[in-house]
Amino acid sequence: MGFLGLLEVASMPILQVLIISLLGAFMATDYLKLLPADARNSMNKVVYAIFTPSLVFGSLASTVRLEDIISWWFMPVNIGITFLVGGTLGWIAVKILRPEPSLGYLMIAMSSAGNLGNILLIIIPAICKESGSPFGDKDVCSSVGLSYVSFSMALGAFYIWTYTFHLIRCAGANYRQAPLAAEATKEPNKDFEANESSLLLNESEDAHITSVEDGTRSNQTRNELSHNAALWNQMMGFLHQLGEELKAPPVLAAIIGFIVGAVTWFRVLIIGENAPLRVIDDSIQLLGEGTIPCITLILGGNLTAGLRKANTKAIMIIAVLCVRYIILPIIGIGIVKAASHLGFLPSDPLYHFVLMIQFTLPPAMSIGTMTQLFGVAQEECSILFLWTYLVAALALTGWSTLFMWILS
Repeated sequence: MGFLGLLEVASMPILQVLIISLLGAFMATDYLKLLPADARNSMNKVVYAIFTPSLVFGSLASTVRLEDIISWWFMPVNIGITFLVGGTLGWIAVKILRPEPSLGYLMIAMSSAGNLGNILLIIIPAICKESGSPFGDKDVCSSVGLSYVSFSMALGAFYIWTYTFHLIRCAGANYRQAPLAAEATKEPNKDFEANESSLLLNESEDAHITSVEDGTRSNQTRNELSHNAALWNQMMGFLHQLGEELKAPPVLAAIIGFIVGAVTWFRVLIIGENAPLRVIDDSIQLLGEGTIPCITLILGGNLTAGLRKANTKAIMIIAVLCVRYIILPIIGIGIVKAASHLGFLPSDPLYHFVLMIQFTLPPAMSIGTMTQLFGVAQEECSILFLWTYLVAALALTGWSTLFMWILS
């Protein structure tokens, strides 16, 4: 496959995202008023609770089997590495650039969470169908590639709706607490603002301090006990928060999809043309097809506000682009080649290609759903999406060409 052919293949999903985003932006303008802020919020809740879980369940239950999960054990490790390395690099960028906290959390999320769904669903089958592909028979390549992508999508949903969801939730909490923190840091009255009554109060407080110091030693033992209790409460609070995030609809859908795909009698009951309850799977598949269009329209609607008032500096955009399209792909090549050398991977070059390209994808569109859900950095998120997806066309083309050359 030549460079221009690969450029066309890699550009198609990116152009689809940009075209639908522009449509969403036009729908949100005052000219049409079809997608105002309230409508975007309501649509986003439907995407979060219905569409995304349907997409995750449908793609996983119908294509992944128990034997596949066992033989592809390195893929969840590989995706976890992309999140770990990308999140670490994003954190370093935040420490250097020092944006406001909510934008810092967004930068880390954008640097770590890749679009493991619809981009791969278009790129992998298109590459398999091209003549000169290093991945063998076209039909077999497309079928196996779809299984790889479905497994990748389900695993990505699990990571995104736990790790990334936690980041955006923290950004939302920090955004809401910022006004309270500013009020709390207001300086107290100075001496020239005090009256005679306040000076008398200060004298009585000085006398009271002496008596308090006498009881300090007796309180130390009590403080040690309370410190141990506080550590236990923090641990229990962490476990409770983790449990709450695991109950997110997309994560529950991924878990149920794993069960349906792994248990043969359950899969035969629901999945397949001869399944007695196939109407359930057909309905879920139909709902899942609405996920990507709705998310992209919401992003486009947020983009109209973002172009007017987003607080996103050019250096922040450049930092995210460098992490996603320069540093992560280089690290990905090293990790996949090392895992292959150690015998952790099957010999299928298409599997290696999918693992490598997971380090090269633009940010996950679910981040837009989360920012809308928590009402934080929505405009900045749209601006970052605009630039990362524009650059993705060239970045995916260049790295895909290099990956296929390495695997040939």
